[in-house]
Amino acid sequence: MPRRLTVLAATLGLSALALTACSGGSTSTNSDAGAEYGLVTGGTLTVATEGTYRPFSYHEGAGELTGFDVEIAKAVADKLGLQVTFQETQWDAIFAGLDAGRFDVIANQVSINPERQEKYTFSSPYTVSRGVVVTTEDDDSISSFADLSGKTTAQSLTSNWYELATSSGAQVEAVEGWAQAVALLKQGRVDATVNDQLTYLDYEKTNSPTGLKIAAETEDTSESAFAFKKGKDQLAEAVDGALEELRADGTLAEISQKYFGADVTQ
Repeated sequence: MPRRLTVLAATLGLSALALTACSGGSTSTNSDAGAEYGLVTGGTLTVATEGTYRPFSYHEGAGELTGFDVEIAKAVADKLGLQVTFQETQWDAIFAGLDAGRFDVIANQVSINPERQEKYTFSSPYTVSRGVVVTTEDDDSISSFADLSGKTTAQSLTSNWYELATSSGAQVEAVEGWAQAVALLKQGRVDATVNDQLTYLDYEKTNSPTGLKIAAETEDTSESAFAFKKGKDQLAEAVDGALEELRADGTLAEISQKYFGADVTQ
């Protein structure tokens, strides 16, 4: 072989080796990402979510998984330099799956309460909501929970909102859920319904104009966050850092506006 061809072949061979080494290094780095967090799968944040809980985690027809919690989980994983995969799990089994180590975190509007805090580690909240009294827009007779005394509200008898309505002095018309409560309210058969602010905002965003308004809201808030197994402090702290960055750069507010028409992240 002529010397020039020999040199060219050697040069090409070295280039190929260099490309192979770069490719292998990239794959290794990706799988090693987040090694300090003890992830179920190296380089990947494995997230449990229901997939049937609109607007937080759901499928639009036969489309891909989407929703408020899903988008926030994706944004957090991106900040941490991790891939993300979702395991759709029924609510009744979701904490058992976390306990068994099937996934790293739950993103499914998990509300923070003392009982859960004893068993699990939580991130900082990414959803903050209140209880609200919803009336028709032309009703000015209710502007506080005290004004529910002697009024009729539509409530599910198994919800916390039923207890709040009755403790405020309301007479309760039993319904199966939000849709039926709204129907009775619009028909003028009840004066109000008490529910979660997020439920109202989602309905307003999807169906506006609805002819409804928030007449009063609770001072106490309900906060939802990512849930981790106890001992996953390093991962929880990293997620907190990512959430702080996403809040500062406006990403959380942008996702919230997309789904609720308001910022419910703080």
